[in-house]
Amino acid sequence: MAERQPFRRDRGGLIDRSRSLRFRFEGRPYTGFEGDSLAAALLANGVRIVARSFKYHRPRGIYSCGEEEPCALVELDRGDARIPNCRAPMVALRDGLEARGQYGWPSIGFDFGRLLDYTHRLWVAGFYNKTFKWPNWHVWEGSIRRISGLGRPLHGADPDRYERVNWHCDLLVCGGGPAGLVAALTAGRAGLRVLLAEQDERFGGCLLRERIELDDQPGVDWVNQTQAELEGLANVLLLPRTTVTGIYDHKVTTLLQRGNNRDWRECHWTVRPRHILLATGAIEQGLLFPNNDRPGVMLAGAARAYLNRFAVIPGKRIVIATNNDSAYQTALDLARVGVAVSAVFDERQGVTGGVLKPLGDAGIPVIQGARVVDTRGSKALSRIRIETKEGRKSWRDCDLLAVSGGWAPRIHLLAHGGGRVRFDALSQSFVADKPPPGFSTAGAVNGTVSLREAMAQATRNANRICESIGVSAAEIVLPRVSGEFRSGAAGTWLRPRQSRRRQWIDLAHDVTVTDAEIAVREGFDSVEHFKRYTTAGMSVDQGKTSNSNVSLLLSALTDRDPAETGTTTFRPPYTPVTLGAIAAQGTGAFLAPRRYLPAHRAHLELGAHFEDYGWQRPEAYPRSGEDITAATMREAKAVRTAVGIFDNSPIGKLEVRGPDAAEFLDRLYINDVHSLDIGRARYGLMLNENGVIIDDGVFLRLAAERFLVHTTSGAVSRIHELMEEWLQCEWRDLQVVVHDATEQYANLTIAGPRARETLIGLGCGLDISADALTHMSFASGTVCGVEARLTRVSYSGELSFEINLPARFGAALLEAVLEAGAPHDIVPFGVEALMVLRTEKGYLHVGADTDGSTTPDDVGWGKVARNKGRDYIGRRSLFRPSNRSAGRLQLVGLGTDRPDQTICAGQHLLLGDDRRPPAATDGWITSACYSPNLRRHIALAMLRDGRARHGESVTVCDAGKHYSATVCSPIHFDPENLKLS
Repeated sequence: MAERQPFRRDRGGLIDRSRSLRFRFEGRPYTGFEGDSLAAALLANGVRIVARSFKYHRPRGIYSCGEEEPCALVELDRGDARIPNCRAPMVALRDGLEARGQYGWPSIGFDFGRLLDYTHRLWVAGFYNKTFKWPNWHVWEGSIRRISGLGRPLHGADPDRYERVNWHCDLLVCGGGPAGLVAALTAGRAGLRVLLAEQDERFGGCLLRERIELDDQPGVDWVNQTQAELEGLANVLLLPRTTVTGIYDHKVTTLLQRGNNRDWRECHWTVRPRHILLATGAIEQGLLFPNNDRPGVMLAGAARAYLNRFAVIPGKRIVIATNNDSAYQTALDLARVGVAVSAVFDERQGVTGGVLKPLGDAGIPVIQGARVVDTRGSKALSRIRIETKEGRKSWRDCDLLAVSGGWAPRIHLLAHGGGRVRFDALSQSFVADKPPPGFSTAGAVNGTVSLREAMAQATRNANRICESIGVSAAEIVLPRVSGEFRSGAAGTWLRPRQSRRRQWIDLAHDVTVTDAEIAVREGFDSVEHFKRYTTAGMSVDQGKTSNSNVSLLLSALTDRDPAETGTTTFRPPYTPVTLGAIAAQGTGAFLAPRRYLPAHRAHLELGAHFEDYGWQRPEAYPRSGEDITAATMREAKAVRTAVGIFDNSPIGKLEVRGPDAAEFLDRLYINDVHSLDIGRARYGLMLNENGVIIDDGVFLRLAAERFLVHTTSGAVSRIHELMEEWLQCEWRDLQVVVHDATEQYANLTIAGPRARETLIGLGCGLDISADALTHMSFASGTVCGVEARLTRVSYSGELSFEINLPARFGAALLEAVLEAGAPHDIVPFGVEALMVLRTEKGYLHVGADTDGSTTPDDVGWGKVARNKGRDYIGRRSLFRPSNRSAGRLQLVGLGTDRPDQTICAGQHLLLGDDRRPPAATDGWITSACYSPNLRRHIALAMLRDGRARHGESVTVCDAGKHYSATVCSPIHFDPENLKLS
């Protein structure tokens, strides 16, 4: 039977008591209510220990009420951990939920790992750097990870489903509290496309946990009314349960939306907003004192939230410790429902004014200048030790110590976007200072403590955004605010006193004040170095409840102003993102969706054997009784003796247009572009900044300001992105547009001595005589009655015509060509035959015959690269001494001394008859095949000083065997190019 909820009030809160939910934690049954979080339900049932700490395996309880939770990390569902590292306050309770704590063995109630706590002096900051050097770190890594790992990964297939969405909007509002709601309402009424993202289950922010009235009604009622109006606006999208995880270049923003686990678990959003408004609020910070990590130590604001929102009283004997005014509200709220607070201990002295009177009226004593100096409790808090300003120390019994060390604005997303922050001495925190263009901030992220002012900021900023877009501002009447706790100083930070007992500054990673002192003593006094040496603020927590204290403590230890110490770099994601959500449906067969040729079905009917070359392309067309090798040989021989047809539709087709198109391409190619006449084509090489070849292909000048760039099929996207990057980031003055038309057109190549006759028989409406359509030229007209472009280029070394026409005609054209070529013994040929033909001809294959160091000179294009007068990418690097030195690998041909000797790509080469492995290589074979036309094995290779070694013998090394080969020109077939005309 599930137990009753001893710490739940009979009334109040925002839960639905008519809907009881059963769940299990650590195998035991409990009950909660609709609207609960897992953390609230555990507290209501009196569960104190929910996890063990990262390093020392100390018992840990629930510390906060939001995504900042550093302690209560749980695993959900039975069996192997399916969802690890879930923050209990962010887990919506559902019927049948199963959860368990992390780390503990055999359980979190009794954990043998606690032995590490009793030897803690061995495991201080940087212990792994100092201790596990011998024999090497990897010997110890597995054991350390098992002891201190953050949860266990899923084994096997993930049963959950994930989704992915792309979205555009005028305004993205991050945070669904009152400031975010009023900003969305202002922009929404004005007609802007608005997306409002809130990580909580409900909108409302502080109004869900505070006793604040708006227009003389409960704040929750105002939230419901505002939300209803927003839901009625077609131009506004509301996303609850959605965390803004990162902001990147050009304001591209990622969001992670939690689902209901029935249809999908999570959805990953990529949003491209014109403007971003950050209304992200602030995170309460803890206090530093010895043993401040016991279950029962909780943030004061969290205790208030569990009381007001979930009707949960997290303790029965309650003490409050603070260094700022906000915790006083927790004492008043508890007193309102009849819960006695034994005392409020304020580390400050001289607190006066209106904040004290309400507590006096409620009979709650406030002791100023007093602080907690120790705690006791085996598995949970049982008492605390207090030191007064006079130095007197005494013990007090309590099971809940609500602490507040001030509030740290959520500046993470602002930092992601490149915004500036400043240190505010009053609140002792870093607040938003100068948002970058396109960003606005409102509310507590600015350090604003007044709700009325926060909402006013949001309204003003939303109207400014409307005006910047050219939309009239909306009329918004802000509600009257009453019941808001009027605090004085927002916080003050006091350096922790010296103590032999440990004081935790980062509860998520077991980092103590002693660790901080060691780091500073060893020279890690930069905040970035300090973070990495101590691990404070790292991993799943990202310093949400520790970064502020870390910065202040480091400043105190190094006698610097906190503004000088600064903060660590906030990097996305704001909270951990499931890899499954990023991948979404892009797994398995959908990881890289199969791409099919326009004439795919026609190739199937021809008996094509397909291989994945990025596209599903015919490898060969084996006939009955043939294997792939035999089919390849037959096809390659047919192209040399008669005619063949090859489907080259995947070849890159990038249209480059604009007044500066020629100038733009001149900066990309080592070849001259300006001099190319309209109607002509030119082969070109592209380099990166280091002078290394990254792609090759033919470009055509279609008109004075229009070019068609053919890239290799595997590099289309990469080269397109490279062009866009240079245009958008470096050459923004150039008037050029680049369009990827690869999939819009089919491209069929007719090659062989009978290619011209085949094309004439096809019904070509163009003059394709050798004089009219010369090699490296093109013409536009009709082929089989369809508008097409005919180009004289060749990758086979034979007379060749490329027909480029709309993709929908690809299959029909293929069938028509085969019919027209039947009298000439035409055959379809695949990629393997083309590789044989181009190897015979010595044509370069970028990626096979080149690597990450190959320059134009290495493949015989050095003269072209050097003689070009205009500048281009990589030109300067070609003049580096290393790129001009002797001994570089150069492209050569290889022929075996015996015709029957097999030669394979990847085999290494040694110069000198007497050299044998092991020895430093002098080169390697890049492409190799049996040539049915030359009736011998041939190869291309990269050889040291290869061009000067034609006629020399080299030793080819192959898996312990070796044989001789002769260096020759890479052009094995038709060196005079007689067959191209």
